[in-house]
Amino acid sequence: MSTSLDALLEKFGGKLAGDISTVHTITGISLDSKAVKSGELFAALPGNRVHGAEFAEGTAAAAILTDAAGAGILENRHEDRPVWVVDDLRGVLGYIAAEIYGQPSQKMQVIGITGTSGKTTTSYILESGLRATGAKVGIIGTTGTRINGVKVPTSLTTPEAPKLQELFAMMVAQGVTHVVMEVSSHALELGRVNGTQFAVAGFSNLSQDHLDFHPTMQDYFQAKARLFRGELAAHKAAIVVDEQWGRDMAVIAADSAQECWRVQTNLSSRDTADAVHPNAEVIVDSAELAASGNQQVQLRIAGEKIAFNLPLPGSFNVANAALACAMARLADADLAAFVRGVEAVAVPGRMESLAEGQDFVAVVDYAHKPGALEAVLATLRGQVSGRVGVVVGCGGDRDSSKRPVMGRIAAQHADYVVVTDDNPRTEDPAPIRAAVMQGAREALHAAGRTGVAVGSADEAVHLVEEGDRAKAIQLVVDWARAGDAIVVAGKGHETGQIVGDTVHEFDDRTVLAQALAGKEAK
Repeated sequence: MSTSLDALLEKFGGKLAGDISTVHTITGISLDSKAVKSGELFAALPGNRVHGAEFAEGTAAAAILTDAAGAGILENRHEDRPVWVVDDLRGVLGYIAAEIYGQPSQKMQVIGITGTSGKTTTSYILESGLRATGAKVGIIGTTGTRINGVKVPTSLTTPEAPKLQELFAMMVAQGVTHVVMEVSSHALELGRVNGTQFAVAGFSNLSQDHLDFHPTMQDYFQAKARLFRGELAAHKAAIVVDEQWGRDMAVIAADSAQECWRVQTNLSSRDTADAVHPNAEVIVDSAELAASGNQQVQLRIAGEKIAFNLPLPGSFNVANAALACAMARLADADLAAFVRGVEAVAVPGRMESLAEGQDFVAVVDYAHKPGALEAVLATLRGQVSGRVGVVVGCGGDRDSSKRPVMGRIAAQHADYVVVTDDNPRTEDPAPIRAAVMQGAREALHAAGRTGVAVGSADEAVHLVEEGDRAKAIQLVVDWARAGDAIVVAGKGHETGQIVGDTVHEFDDRTVLAQALAGKEAK
């Protein structure tokens, strides 16, 4: 795939310094000075600490794309390769990358999922279901990238625009028919998906998260809304309307999409949901939970009834499955074949049950946001006859306002709460734990409950602080007895604990499994 630099300049504008006659074709584009190849463009973006133009010297790039500040740096360094200068570099970068790689998203059905919680699970359900229909599927998200089930090394939930378009081109070359991708608010705000044509887009929910990046919840919502309006707007949309944020998003999507389906999973919300396309709704009729944690789900999709076994517990996973089914139907998938794939889905670190012979439920979940933690604890409370224990923490260098909220939710919904470290990064972990503990204590005080020893009155909650995450997991395992449920929340599929600038090997699933096996052996 290649295009000429003068053709790019003619299409996207900007100014050019240097001799363009030395560059006949552009074969790729990269932000990584170490990875850019001969014949490619090096995109030199401004960074938080240093401008990318500082790294242009010595690269194999045929030409350099940058902004005015970068051009100044390159001029001072007597750069003799062509330098293409544009005003809104991040805004146009995705469109340029898409052009260089031959508009690959137009050659597949790209299905984008946004929302605070549920993106990864919904993407896994879609991947498993679509592959069951015979589709060749690429997936891009929090747990990485796969092409027809084979992993491809990437970073970020939604890769930067040049890498994303390169991945799309790679998928086209390998015969991929459908791409399922998580679309983060950061990606939408920073233009990473610009130049992508979405066939179908879905919205799961919105709750507090990323307020270190977005000033307010309304700003956060508007960032998500970019997937449903303007140039990025998908041809078709499916929106979960159980809450007001979803109902507001459905109104926005209905203005741009050819079809906009409401997905209703909470029956009590229907009276307040304003009709968008009342004859094209997806409705959960029932979801019956088995002792195993599997759920028998019955849906109506545009009047068609469909039933399947969902191997994931939790009402929020019913919502994720309903959203996935809606998006698959909008993508013209064979729904009967699709749900057979749904019945085989497994999602690493999302309500992932571990069994080492113990007589209680033990789960690892990625819940690191207030809404997600509340949903997980409520699900476990409804599933078991016994008590609920949780290991919880909050990340450093991230939204600090959610720390006491996480503690409050843990204390309100669990009987045994162990507050521990969860990627403290460059912050002192003790004040992070203190904020979570304070939120828990305030919740207990407001409810007239106390954090006292196990074995006291039923209304008592045992509240413990243990910075060592492995010891925290051991504590909750030691506490659990027959009929209880415990959840280790926050890290899910992650295999590292970030302390300072160092990533230490740590996998909640491995540590929990070892603790469970050790308890059974005693």
